[in-house]
Amino acid sequence: MSRTFLGLPVRRGARTLPDDVGRPGGRGTSAGAGAASDAFGDVPHPDAPLRWGDTFPDAARAALQNTQLRRNLAHATSTIRDKRAAVVGEVPDWEALRDAGSAIKTDVMARLPELLEELERNVVARGGVVHWARDADEANRIVADLVKATGVDEVVKVKSMATQETGLNEALAAEGIAAHETDLAELIVQLADDMPSHILVPAIHRNRAEIREIFLARMGDAPPDLSDVPRELAMAARAHLRRAFLSAKVAISGANFGVADTGTLTVVESEGNGRMCLTLPETLITVMGIEKVVPTYTDLEVFLQLLPRSSTGERMNPYTSLWTGVTPGDGPQEFHLVLLDNGRTDVLADEVGRAALHCIRCSACLNVCPVYERVGGHAYGSVYPGPIGAILTPQLTTSSGGMSGHHDPNASLPFASTLCGACYEVCPVKIDIPSILVELRAREVDADRGRPTGWGAAMKAASFVMSDARRFALAEKAAGLGRVVAGPKGRITTLPPPASAWTRSRDLPAPAKQTFRDWWRDRPDLATPPADPVVPPQDRSALRNDPGFAEPGITPQDGPPPGNDPGFGERGEDR
Repeated sequence: MSRTFLGLPVRRGARTLPDDVGRPGGRGTSAGAGAASDAFGDVPHPDAPLRWGDTFPDAARAALQNTQLRRNLAHATSTIRDKRAAVVGEVPDWEALRDAGSAIKTDVMARLPELLEELERNVVARGGVVHWARDADEANRIVADLVKATGVDEVVKVKSMATQETGLNEALAAEGIAAHETDLAELIVQLADDMPSHILVPAIHRNRAEIREIFLARMGDAPPDLSDVPRELAMAARAHLRRAFLSAKVAISGANFGVADTGTLTVVESEGNGRMCLTLPETLITVMGIEKVVPTYTDLEVFLQLLPRSSTGERMNPYTSLWTGVTPGDGPQEFHLVLLDNGRTDVLADEVGRAALHCIRCSACLNVCPVYERVGGHAYGSVYPGPIGAILTPQLTTSSGGMSGHHDPNASLPFASTLCGACYEVCPVKIDIPSILVELRAREVDADRGRPTGWGAAMKAASFVMSDARRFALAEKAAGLGRVVAGPKGRITTLPPPASAWTRSRDLPAPAKQTFRDWWRDRPDLATPPADPVVPPQDRSALRNDPGFAEPGITPQDGPPPGNDPGFGERGEDR
């Protein structure tokens, strides 16, 4: 197996696809026998799963040209949004559940070291083995060594964001181990040598016609008369995976939650593939981010109500699997838990950014984000796309003391948002994503202080003009020339650089014929505010006894004049 893609051996003699498959706007990369290892889609798997490709603005600009992608995303996200809204509306105490989930996560972050140690003790007490991984390389090395120790060269996998984050499949392939993804959407992505574009639905950017082409080209046992009917596609995948399920000796999973006081791990899924992987193999290896721990079963109950409604729009997950260590004669007889840091302790040290670790990977924020719906997940250059990815990825890939500056593609992610707040409204654990985005934006700007930029030059020029009334008036007159450029339509559609950066994606309205200063000057009656009413001195003493009376310039609710207010401080002082 000298050639692999995403951990799967290349199947020689693959069917040839139409020439337009996979090109921008097409359906996948043409894949004959000699090109079977080429990526089927536009985004082959990168070396760094948390940092790849162009900056977000450049990647988004390219994604916007793919009309098929936009149709796929709009259909899928609107369907999930509607399902979520329906099942959330059935829960009268939904907001109380959100508050409870947020409080539990806040408590976990405050006690994370002790909870992890408690989890370790209970896993070990029940026959499991716990490994600690400081980064992705260490996690991959631990898993690869564990698999090699069993003597097998194939493993089955349950959908796992943590192993996507570490690039585990590629690390195993380098060791001669084939990793078979068993989640349907993950299988589609793997067969295409593509990257996931959604946390919950990794192949959301594909439609069923594209999936059929992928199966025919890359799934060696796909029926030659396979149609694009969803049931037929699912049955083909089921038959393809059956051999792997029944023959696998080792399985690798992630974990949605780990219960500290019992050592219990939890995986929720909708297809049953997770249940097969967690029960049939002899050895089970679970990779879990350290933030996934919860204190007790009671806390787990809260999240098992929040997660399915927020993610798949279901009242409960069809398959909820829980296991505690090793049970003699039942299920895997060897269990390993790998606790992954990979930058999380840096995030935890950040008082503002640590809320990103509250995420339970439901993807609700992606489904309501207007930016994500138009550009998809690949534009974010990370396995964590969408609003949560925009705050989590930059923190996982830089230290918490500041951001990395313009040279890092992830530096642009905090700006990949309209700050509309829809993500906060649907987040089941109330992560204030917009506020964190604003904070990270400020840090990125601070990281670039002192570096000459076009934006900085523009701000200095604006400051120079606006700091002097005469210069500002001249600038207003010069701006009037824009009406000539705008023409009869009243909007400017094209400007030379650097202003072309604006007009490439939006029009500029023509300047008004009359500036505010001119309007104000031409209306002298409005330029002078009316005088306060004059009250004769002899009438003021009587009026002071009237609760509706106030001295000129002071309203009744203002109380005494500021100078007599003992809490009053000079401007800039705190009370």
